[in-house]
Amino acid sequence: MRVNRGFYHHETLPNGIRVLVEDISYVRSVTVGIWVAAGSRFEEARQVGITHLIEHLLFKGTERRTAREIAESMDAIGGQLNAFTSKEHTCYYARVLDQHLQEALDLLSDMLLNSRFDAEDLNREKGVVLEEIKMYEDAPDELVHDLFAGAIWTNHPLGRNIVGTAPIVSSLERRDILEYFRQHYVPANVVVSIAGNVREGTAVDLVSRYLGEMRAVADQRPAEWGVPPQARSGLNIRDKDIEQVHLCLGTMGVPQDHDDMYPLYVLNNCLGGGPSSRLFQEIRESRGLAYSVYSYLSSYRDAGLFAIYAGTSPDNSAQVVELTLNEIRRLKREGLTREELHRAKEQMKGQLMLSLESTSNRMTRLGRSELTLGKVYSPDEVIEKVEAVTMEDTVSLAERLLDGTLTLAAVGPPQKDTGLAEVELKL
Repeated sequence: MRVNRGFYHHETLPNGIRVLVEDISYVRSVTVGIWVAAGSRFEEARQVGITHLIEHLLFKGTERRTAREIAESMDAIGGQLNAFTSKEHTCYYARVLDQHLQEALDLLSDMLLNSRFDAEDLNREKGVVLEEIKMYEDAPDELVHDLFAGAIWTNHPLGRNIVGTAPIVSSLERRDILEYFRQHYVPANVVVSIAGNVREGTAVDLVSRYLGEMRAVADQRPAEWGVPPQARSGLNIRDKDIEQVHLCLGTMGVPQDHDDMYPLYVLNNCLGGGPSSRLFQEIRESRGLAYSVYSYLSSYRDAGLFAIYAGTSPDNSAQVVELTLNEIRRLKREGLTREELHRAKEQMKGQLMLSLESTSNRMTRLGRSELTLGKVYSPDEVIEKVEAVTMEDTVSLAERLLDGTLTLAAVGPPQKDTGLAEVELKL
């Protein structure tokens, strides 16, 4: 089925794969991504980390190419080949000159359809992932975000670490890999998004040639997203012998396509979204208590998080949390100024338009939105939603969202040296 949706073309192949193409005729590159509804939220407890491990294994060799030849094939055309795993999807992508789109699709489809999952490769790659887990443990400024998600979404897959744990990754066998791959890597769960200098007909024909024969298993069905997580408040501290305390304080956000998404973008921008934000000015510029302090959103199909990060010395950690709580209370009590609202909107519009200069970003917008929401908003529609945010919208959202259900995660020296355990997490 072919559908022209304004700024991009949408087509569903006979086997169920969805193809989205955005023709950008003034560039010389094209980025193609194969998106699969396979992420850590779809894993069972005994499989934690398997999605990420499979992402690694698709680069280890196919029936036609060795791992070295996969790398050489992309280097030979001056392109970039990579992949990433998230909590709701996996994406394999290539960015190449427009004249090399066919070679990119040939390579990506070979990896998707013909990977060998060799037992020796699996054992070696498990070792690589185990080293990645260790590296991650040595990066407290990243680790704290997963501790926060795990604390607020206890016992839900969205609260799990994407890379998995050493015991489970070590225990995974080839039959586990094949079972998970056959269950999730099916046409109904695949979206191909392409952005760059390519005509829609050419792009669709190439995808059909290389992925049109991907067969659906007898019991193929779209990904089952499960139930949304429920938030809980509390404190989660990981003792680590390091110089700083890394803090993450927050609450529930909103899902990707929720009506409150854009008012929340505005609140986030004003609270901790950049150098002019309240937290940056108060904690870093006025008091010199942190080098890095910011707020951020994580949004998923049916849930979201709104959180604040700061890295500071142990002696200052309790004070930084109190100052953060005070800024949240002031936001609820006084709302935003008209200047802040205007500045946030202009910053958001600027960031959007600048991001559109990248074919990789455009490919990502298409693929992620189609896979998780089944639709893609045009840049003009996004700008309209940003412009429509009112002062009343932000005040109402702050009152409903920042209701006192807060969770704090921290990585740093023992609790007795920080005073974090005594902080009252109330608004």
